[in-house]
Amino acid sequence: MSMAAVAPMMRVVRVREFGLLAIIALLFVAMSFASPYFLTLSNMRAILLSFSIEGIVVIGMTILLIVGGIDLSVGSVVCLSMVIGGTLFLAGLDPWSASLIAVAACGAIGFLMGLCVTRIGLHFFIVSLAFMVITRGLSLLLTQGTPQSLFSLPKEFKFVGQGSVGGLPFVILIFLVLIAVFDVLLRKSVLFRRVYYTGSNEKAARFSGIDTKRTKIICATLCSTLAGVAGVIYMARFGAATPQFGVGMELSVIAAAVIGGASLNGGSGTIAGAVLGAALLSLVTSSLILLNVPVYWQDIIRGAILLVAVTIDHLLNTHKARG
Repeated sequence: MSMAAVAPMMRVVRVREFGLLAIIALLFVAMSFASPYFLTLSNMRAILLSFSIEGIVVIGMTILLIVGGIDLSVGSVVCLSMVIGGTLFLAGLDPWSASLIAVAACGAIGFLMGLCVTRIGLHFFIVSLAFMVITRGLSLLLTQGTPQSLFSLPKEFKFVGQGSVGGLPFVILIFLVLIAVFDVLLRKSVLFRRVYYTGSNEKAARFSGIDTKRTKIICATLCSTLAGVAGVIYMARFGAATPQFGVGMELSVIAAAVIGGASLNGGSGTIAGAVLGAALLSLVTSSLILLNVPVYWQDIIRGAILLVAVTIDHLLNTHKARG
């Protein structure tokens, strides 16, 4: 597949990114009048922190969606990363080694999912659904359903989730670095350009010499690895590992990626769009809380936003197919 075939899709995504920026700006202005607490430093900091860690997972999900996959297990994988890291730390291992093992284990889960899809021929949806249940079960098994208290974590490790550099939370710095790295890789790296080709037309990509199976495995592994990284950061931030953590996170992550322009049919999406999608959802959540909207209505509104995003994605793909 040539770059000429991908270019129109990328233009559509860029238009959506500008649209998201406009929506975020309008919501920002509206909320500054609706609530006196919205523009406070503490609220701005809370909004940035809330989507920075989850945004790391959104990056991995976006790349996986571009290649034509999807991962419903990311919330459970984030939780398992926390639990593995916490369990190893409580067993006497230093937190850095425990975290490295936790992230590696999460990457292995993604690798297994990729093998199930490419070697057995199963669909990403079914495989990730099964691993969502398996990983959640492992978290409950390792903790016996009881939250782990990790307040004895050393200050140097807690700094990863709680510290600041020049007044800016260290978590946000990590997020910004990951945004820059993967944005450049998707635009410049030959390997990651193959992600677009595989997601746009896997058969044509295979005929052009691209190892589409290997590409899918790499993307699945990367998605789970980034979920593992997020889990470690959550562990450092909260000083705990809860086996029920991350329930429903996959919906927020997928919604952010799709709102940002990643297509459920594959072949389209950008890191910038995904970040804007995550920012919009975080802003909406913060606004609903400040406006004292009941929590049940918050779930309904977030679900409606996801439905609208998927509908727009469907209509754009239908129009593209007809064109």
